[in-house]
Amino acid sequence: MLSEIAAGIEVTAEQRERGVATVDDTDDDLIGALRDVEADLPCSADAAAEVVGAYTAGASVGDAAAEAGVVPTTAAKALHLLGVEGLSPLAPESRRIVRDWQRGELSRADAQALTGASEAEFALASYLEAHEPLSDAADAVRGALREGDDAAVEKRDRLSETMSGVDDLL
Repeated sequence: MLSEIAAGIEVTAEQRERGVATVDDTDDDLIGALRDVEADLPCSADAAAEVVGAYTAGASVGDAAAEAGVVPTTAAKALHLLGVEGLSPLAPESRRIVRDWQRGELSRADAQALTGASEAEFALASYLEAHEPLSDAADAVRGALREGDDAAVEKRDRLSETMSGVDDLL
């Protein structure tokens, strides 16, 4: 019986791709917008696009940075400049203290001590407080973030039958 099943099997040296062809030019729009502001970014436009892509797919800043081949601080700076919010490692009151230091109302040592931040956290928070997002590129990234949200909702809807609810636990 096995010999009958195996009779029609042949081994090939290569495999043919038979996936569904898709066309998606949103990455082109994002890359174009990032190339326009590349001089203002802490990394290349290509690396920034990889960071945005990974981040919008649900990766952490650290994982997105690793995927793009940049350090996490650089990825956080790029995401901030591209309009992503919530990247500061400090709480709102600590961010106010950083702004006080930037205005010269506190010494750096006092400001860092008051925030309780490490050197790296304080440096990143200082950068984020001192730099506004790049509006043109931020619009392109907002579009990519919305698409990432839409994809997550679509995936959740497709998998809804496989998910358990609170009632299933009782």
